[in-house]
Order: sequence, then structure tokens, then C-alpha cells
Amino acid sequence: MKHAQDELVWIDGTGAAHPLGEVATQRMRTREGAFRVMPSPRHLVFMRYVGADGRRDREDGAVVRIAGEITGPGAMADVIALLAQVGWRGELVVQDSEHARSLFFEHGSIVGVQSNAGDELLGNIAYRFGVVHEEVLGDVLIRARKTGERFGVAAVAMGALSEEQVLSLLGRQVEEVVFSVLMADDGLYAFLDGYEESRLPFRQVHSATSLLMHLIVRLDGIRYFRPWIPSSQYIPKKRPGAVAPGNEVLALWSAIDGVQSVEQLGRSTGLGEFQVTEMLFQLTQSQHVIILPPRLRGGAAEAVELANTALRAIHQRADMAGRGTVFRNAMAGFARGSYDDLFRGAGPFEHGGFNGQMIDRNASHTCRALGGEPEALVREMMYDYVAFALLSCGASIGKPDEQALSREVEPLLAKLRPASQSGMYRLTK
Repeated sequence: MKHAQDELVWIDGTGAAHPLGEVATQRMRTREGAFRVMPSPRHLVFMRYVGADGRRDREDGAVVRIAGEITGPGAMADVIALLAQVGWRGELVVQDSEHARSLFFEHGSIVGVQSNAGDELLGNIAYRFGVVHEEVLGDVLIRARKTGERFGVAAVAMGALSEEQVLSLLGRQVEEVVFSVLMADDGLYAFLDGYEESRLPFRQVHSATSLLMHLIVRLDGIRYFRPWIPSSQYIPKKRPGAVAPGNEVLALWSAIDGVQSVEQLGRSTGLGEFQVTEMLFQLTQSQHVIILPPRLRGGAAEAVELANTALRAIHQRADMAGRGTVFRNAMAGFARGSYDDLFRGAGPFEHGGFNGQMIDRNASHTCRALGGEPEALVREMMYDYVAFALLSCGASIGKPDEQALSREVEPLLAKLRPASQSGMYRLTK
């Protein structure tokens, strides 16, 4: 897991730059060569490669038309809207610590995408939406590796997919990559002037404005549904005695078995995760289904997963408000002493979450010494920790944001709440 300090570079009084973290060191190593330090505000260092001659030549890389920081989900909507209006031809690169995505623009349209995220590869999209089964996916990938063919070409050649299905999946891939760009909560974007046509893995023309409007509805929907269905790993179950609903959700209703998660239902029905989430929300409001927490590893590890989901949302909101450092310092002060044994070697990581296996191991060791059940210890202490995080963050982000955050986190707190909060496991030094 990445900590903020891993990306730090220290510039000393002589102007020499020293990478302090492992991530910063790795990134600097991949950029060996001569860079021009561009004029920029004091809090920003902007450099671009120019080579030993000090002049910007065509072979030195594309001109950067616009660039900036990403500070929270939805931040890229304005950038995409701008590019749809100005009609530039070029590549919008969006990078975070793990993934790099590119959207290729031309005359206000998105004509292609690239992504190194595994879930956004064409084969995995075909699997996620139930178009191919896991065994078929594996066979097509084996052929593609042997022959060097693209997944779609290999799938058509094997009879696993028709050309029409591949075309439809390519359009779905564009949607999924653009949606991931909209969901980005940290990192950097840059619009590079122009691109070589060979960079396009395929060419499909999508109106950037229309696609953006469609995906913003989806983004807002996910935010709205999260208090009821916190993630795609949650499991819907039919209420005893509930009668079949209307035809518009009947296919999903028939597939609900109390075992499949939202993600699995999206695949088995071919509807996809978002459409299943939207339909399940309707079914929860009509009292047809209840939503159960995910069947993860069980016990203490499951409690940590619940806490992690809540803590990621809280930390993200604190970072968006520019209060991330103050908030993390407050959390460190709250945890100091009482949580040392439970958290040893387990976090918290930069996003606020913990290593569930390590927490489980620490809790088991503590309970062997003091008695009690590890799951009860973890539930009680993580409940208190998340409740304090919600209170501490809410106090500094303003009333409207505090209310929105509470609506998102409180359903998770309710599932995390221990049966008895006697405080018997509070560990003090």
C-alpha cells in the first residue's frame, strides 16, 4: 500500500532534488535525461523532457495543452466537457499510482481508449457482462497469446463471439474506461497535443458530451445507492413471502438466490453491475429484497473489510476538503496507545484502511492473553475507530458534506456495530 510520503522528493537549498520515498525513486529513475524546468507557481514544479540540446523538438514528446491534479471523484467531468467543446485532437492521459488510462479526442468526440487496468481489458469486460464464460475466456486468451491476435479477433476466429458482439463490447469498453476516469480520486491528468493513428487500438466515434452526460447519471446514481448497497460484493436476498415484482426487474428477481453478489448477478444476467445495483435499489425500496454484507473471509477479517470501506470514504472526503493531514494526525492521536497492539504492522495505509489478515492475527494473539473472542475485539474497536473518524472528519468539512458523508457511512457502521459495547476490550498502555 502506498503512503503519501512514498512519493516525496526533497529539493534542498542548492536546488538538488532528492527522492525520499521508494515510489518517488522509481518514478525519477524512469525519467533519466535532460528536462526543462518550466516557469511555474512556487508550489509547483513542472518539467518536460527536451534532451541535451535544451530545445523542445518533435521527438521529445507531445506538447502539453492542459494538465492538472485530480482531487476527487467527478473532478475530470469538467475537463472532458471542455475538450468536447474546444474540439482539439489529442490524447487525455489520466494516471494514478496504479493505472494509466488514455482517451483519444478528435473534433469533440472520443475515438478510442487505452487502459492498463485488468478489469478494463476487452476479455474481462466480456466476462464481467456475462458474454463469455470463464473457461471460454481462458481459451481465447491462450490463442491470443500464441498468435499475437487481439482478443476480439481471436474470439471471432474461435467462434466464441460474433463480430457484432465484439463491436458492442468495444463500445462498452469505451464507457468503462471513461467511467473509471470520472471515478479517479487522485493523480494527474494531461492533454497531449495530437497522436499517431497507430496508437488507437480501434476507432469508434462517441460524442464526448453525450457519453459524459450518460456517465454522470451513472456516477450520481452510484453515490446515491451506496448507503443501501455499499459495494458490488454485497448479496441481495429475497424477503420471505415477497411476491414477484413487475416485468422490468423480473429477470433479475429470478436470478437472486441469496448467494450471488451484485457483481456476480451483473455477470450471470448480462445486465452489468450498475444496472443490477439500480434495480436492487428499487427492490429494497419496495421491500422485495434485503441486502446482506459480503461473505468474505468471515469473522474479524470481515469486520475489517466493513471498516475499510467506511474509512476509505471518510479519508477521501477529508482529502477533497484539503483536511487530509490534519484529519490523519487526529486519527493517529486517537489510536495512540489503545490501538497499538491491534494495529501493529497492519496500517493504517494512505487510504485509511488496514490489512485484515494482520488485524485478525493481532487480535487472536491479544485474546489468547486476555481471553475473549477475536471477532468481538475487532468489531468493538474498529466500530469506535470508524465512529471517531466520522465525527472528526465531519467537524471540519461543513454541514452539507458532513450530512452526505454520514448517509454513506452510517449503514456500514450499523453492520459493524458489535452486539455488546461494554468496552471490555479497550486496551490501554
